This record gives sequence, C-alpha cells and structure tokens, in this order.
Amino acid sequence: MAAPSPFSGVLQLTDLDDYIGPSQECIKPIKVDKKPGKAAAKIRIEDDGSYFQVDEDGASLKLEKAKITLNDCLACSGCITSAESVLITQQSHEELSKVLNVNKTVDSASRKLVVVSVSPQSRASLAARFKLTPLDTAKKLTAFFKRLGVHFVFDTTFSRNFSLLESQREFVERFRRRADDKTALPMLASACPGWICYAEKTHGRFIIPYISSTRSPQQVMGSLVKGYLAEQQCLTPDQIYHVTVMPCYDKKLEASRPDFFIQEHQTREVDCVITTGEVLKLLDQEGVFLPEVDLAPLDSLFNSLLEEELIGHSGGGSGGYLEHVYKYAARELFGIQVEELQYKTLKNKDFQEVTLEKDGQTLLHFALAYGFRNIQNLVQKLKRGRSPYHYVEVMACPSGCLNGGGQVRADGGAHKELLEDVERVYGSVRPQAPETNPAVAELYHQWLGGADSGRARDALHTQYHAVEKNSTGFSIKW
Repeated sequence: MAAPSPFSGVLQLTDLDDYIGPSQECIKPIKVDKKPGKAAAKIRIEDDGSYFQVDEDGASLKLEKAKITLNDCLACSGCITSAESVLITQQSHEELSKVLNVNKTVDSASRKLVVVSVSPQSRASLAARFKLTPLDTAKKLTAFFKRLGVHFVFDTTFSRNFSLLESQREFVERFRRRADDKTALPMLASACPGWICYAEKTHGRFIIPYISSTRSPQQVMGSLVKGYLAEQQCLTPDQIYHVTVMPCYDKKLEASRPDFFIQEHQTREVDCVITTGEVLKLLDQEGVFLPEVDLAPLDSLFNSLLEEELIGHSGGGSGGYLEHVYKYAARELFGIQVEELQYKTLKNKDFQEVTLEKDGQTLLHFALAYGFRNIQNLVQKLKRGRSPYHYVEVMACPSGCLNGGGQVRADGGAHKELLEDVERVYGSVRPQAPETNPAVAELYHQWLGGADSGRARDALHTQYHAVEKNSTGFSIKW
C-alpha cells in the first residue's frame, strides 16, 4: 500500500502512485502515424520497472524513463503524489547538506552565503515536540544551523508583516472599486500554495481574478534575502543560497514557480524548501538532540531589532490574514475600531465567518475556509454568484498551517493532542501589529521607495496563471 502523500489535500485528488504515468490528467495523447504494412511496436515492462520497446521481429530497445522536474510539474489535480519523490529530491535536507559540504571545499570567491528562514509554524511544531519555549527553540535552531555552516538564520514573521500590510491595502482598494469591477470581491487569500495550485489548475481563469496578488511570507522573504540582504552584503542574488523551513510540502512547489525566478542572475528567490519534519531528519543525521544544543543570539535583518524577543501576529496559526484585513478595513473604510472579532462557526470549525454591522446594515462579511471540503463549497457558491463574502482566508489544510503536511507528526496517533500543544506554543508569542514595526516602515522607505512604488509592487506582489486542460482523464481511451 502506498504511503500517504505529504502534500495538501487539494493536491491529492487521485490515488495513482506510478512514476511514469502520474495521472491521466497530465498525459497529452500524441498522434501516431501508422505506416501501411508495419505493425505497431509493443511495450514490455520488466519486474524492475524498466521499459522495453519490442518490434514485430522480436528486437527490443530499452526506453528511458520519463522524469518530472519542478519546472515541468503543473501541480495539477493528479500528478503530485507521483512526482513527490522528484520534488523532495530536488528540494530537501540532503540538498542543503550538499551545498554546505561544497562550501567547505571551495575558495571564498566560489562560496555561497547560506541563509535559512524559519517559519513560526515550524518553530512551534519543533518547540512542542521537544517541550521547549518558542524563544529557546529559535535560538537552538540558530546555533544548530550555524554549526552546519549556515551564515544567517531569520524568522519569516518579519516578512509576513509585508504580506499582511499589502493584503490590507489591496483589499481596501478592491472594495472601493467593487461597483465597477465584478471580480474585485470577494478577495481570496493567496498565502497557501496548495490552494493556489488547485485554483490555477481546476478553476483557471474564473477564479484567478478573485485571488489576492500579495506574495506569501515565504516569497516576500525571498525578495528580502535575494534583494535587500544581497545589497547589504554587496553580493549578487546568485551568490546566496536561500533555504526556508516550512510547515507544508506545497511550499516546495511555490518556490519553484517561474514567477519567483530571477532571470538576470539565473537563480530562484528561494533555492530550497525543507519541511519541519525534514529538520528532524537533519538533526538525526547529525546526531543532535535539539534540547541539548546551546543557545545562540537571534539574527536580524536590522540592527535596531531586539534580538532577545520573538514577535508574532494575532489571528490564528495561518498568519491572521482575516483578522488583520478585517480590522484595517473597518477602520479605513468605516472609521470603526474593532478590538476583538466574534466568529460564527458554520458547518464545521474550519468554516467560520465574521460580520461587521451598523444600524442593521452589513458593512463587512468575512470568512475563513480551511480544507478541501470547505474550499469546494466556497468555489461552487462563487460560481453560482451566491457568495456573500467580501474576503475569505483560504487554506488547503484542515486547521490551517499549524496542521500542515510537513509538520512533526505525533507518535502513537495522538495527533489531536500534539496539534493542541502546537497551537498553545504558537499563541504564546507576543503579537505585534505590522503597522507598528519600525523596521518594516524603514524598509518600505529606504529599500522599496515607498509602498506605491514599482519596486514594492515587484517585490511584494505576483501573478497567477490558468493551466489550460488539453483533455480530461475520462476522455482518454486506453
């Protein structure tokens, strides 16, 4: 029996698990010209999985296996479970180890500056696993990675400040033009790559206009590291090897998107993504028990930041997009200061909504939709023109990012208890509104040239692409 896929549910719509023919969806039938008097060749599959073309005269020719790379992968509804071995090989803790080992053998001019950016969800998962505080976990991870040869270890909470601020401004701009643009609302969150891949492949041009153009924290961090940090270190982007530690495997797909490839320097903004579980493998590989690692000072992109304190964001383990956009919109559009949101749970805990009302009139109607079942319901309502929402925080995984497929799994099936521990640890970090972070304001001004500049647009936003289907699996005759 095949092992369950670590990718999010929306990317696991089939149970196909063969390497050569991942899915009927991703096989484009080719036209075969039959020559008169010549029979078609047959294909023989050996026990070891090798393929041979057998002609009518009995002669055989071994065929090369098809290989799917990150660039080839469309993240469609069928092939992910089959292609995951390729994805994991190209972006894995083994690849990070290779780069670090090469760094030790080459001259300084050829050496890469290695940067690791850790997500707060991954940090919380590791903290719960080892019974550590978030701050101690961050310091021990910093020490561990630097022992391996990493130069900087950053927290992607900092890049999420930009993602939240851009989402807030984008929503208000969309809300104000909703009368002239029927696809302005609802605005759908864009931070989850599993959701984005599903939307591009399955619903194409219909759903894309509704999706926020704001980059995820991972890809904003890619801009910061390969842009701002490169400038500060007097390096070109290709001289930096940037690794992120993320709670889900879908982030590997996000990092591989052509939109996040710097053509001028032939490098990705995020070179490698490893999951929380892969950090455990790396610890085991090095024979290291995280609680026994010494504490190290935290790194910061700015000297002005406090290095002995972690900062988080309120609004839940998936980044708090709904809460931050809601509060900002209430204040900016209607002059209403919202201190605390009152959520209403609908069919299940992963579909909740919140409403801002005044004098019997609904001003804002927001929702969060986590998991494939709720995403399907949301999309169907939108297609029927029956969606009542102005904004929806969409996440592919039930319970959101803290429950991502790349997180540390529970021993003995105690998954619910572990998830509760991770949520508790994650929520223990003091939240800070992104508007009040002076380093963020400084970077907007000095590096990006203002929030409305073209450079800010390029660094903090992206675009999506409908993946056209040439055929469906049901239309192919075998």
